[in-house]
Amino acid sequence: MTDLSLFDYELKPELIAQEPKEPRDHSRLLILNRNGEIIHKKFYQILNFLDSGDVLVFNNTEVVNSRLFGKKFETSGKVEIFLLRPSNKAVFDETSWPAKWIIISRPKLKKSLKIKFSHSLSGEIEKENLIVFNKQGETLKKEISKLGQVPLPPYIKHPTSLSFKNYQTVYAKNKGSVAAPTAGFHFTEKLLDKIREKGTETEFLTLHVGLGTFEPIRVKEIEKHQMQPEYFSLSKETAFRLNEAKIKKKRIIAVGTTVTRALEHCVDKNGFLKPKKGWNSLFIYPGFKFKFVDSLITNFHLPQSTLLLLVSAFAESATADKRVFTGRELILKAYQEAIKEKYRFYSFGDAMFII
Repeated sequence: MTDLSLFDYELKPELIAQEPKEPRDHSRLLILNRNGEIIHKKFYQILNFLDSGDVLVFNNTEVVNSRLFGKKFETSGKVEIFLLRPSNKAVFDETSWPAKWIIISRPKLKKSLKIKFSHSLSGEIEKENLIVFNKQGETLKKEISKLGQVPLPPYIKHPTSLSFKNYQTVYAKNKGSVAAPTAGFHFTEKLLDKIREKGTETEFLTLHVGLGTFEPIRVKEIEKHQMQPEYFSLSKETAFRLNEAKIKKKRIIAVGTTVTRALEHCVDKNGFLKPKKGWNSLFIYPGFKFKFVDSLITNFHLPQSTLLLLVSAFAESATADKRVFTGRELILKAYQEAIKEKYRFYSFGDAMFII
């Protein structure tokens, strides 16, 4: 068993980015070679590290303005909820506005608790993570459209207008996430055009980011953690093109941990992707054997998080034969270098390219 405390590090609050860089691709980029070499660049310089024939795979989920603030009827205590999806649907669906919704709440809410969101909208907790609103259909849609806010992470204590405006990738397409796939924040339309002009291919899948991605690990031994399922979709056409690229030995570059989890979930024992849609609860931690993803673009993640475990596993995947560092040691070495160089961390922070 592996102790979670091994994946801890100290970070000064001033290094937690409160708003994105503008332009997006002017964030910093730490190139981490799995032989231990570290190179410091700007993100737009990633062009110099991409080749014709490489394939970048993106998550095109779109963040929903799903954050609602309310007050408890009895005590007027503040309540915060995030709408995940209608209780009768697998994903967020703009055409479906029933009264019952699956939610995440802060703090955790007890059964039968009544909440007031506005003078006309209220709800009651039917059970943990399920709310029943007093409205449905177009009436509820209008209320949520009016009241719903961008679900910024709690560590963004001092958001600016830019924080709310740019908490979305430029290629977001399919609504359904309560958190953004933040590795994609660094790409601009102009940079994507230059990448394609170079001959690097781009592909898209969808994984709706929910509780699974950012829920804290609450057990000491990481192997005992259970990932909450998140809905994803990998189309037949995309799977076919990616398999063709793999056969031709093209480099598959995952843009973010959500793409990594989706691809590795869909790969069969022969190393090829099967088109799928449904629930993904794949938990990747050191010891995991990657079968499809060759390189990874990612941000700098919270200590002791599932995301930090995933990148540690990925860093380890190519060091096993000629090991100078374990994956965990290599990632923490890179993080200490980033801290020394005053990189910006977390959702709006800088990027890392693990090659």
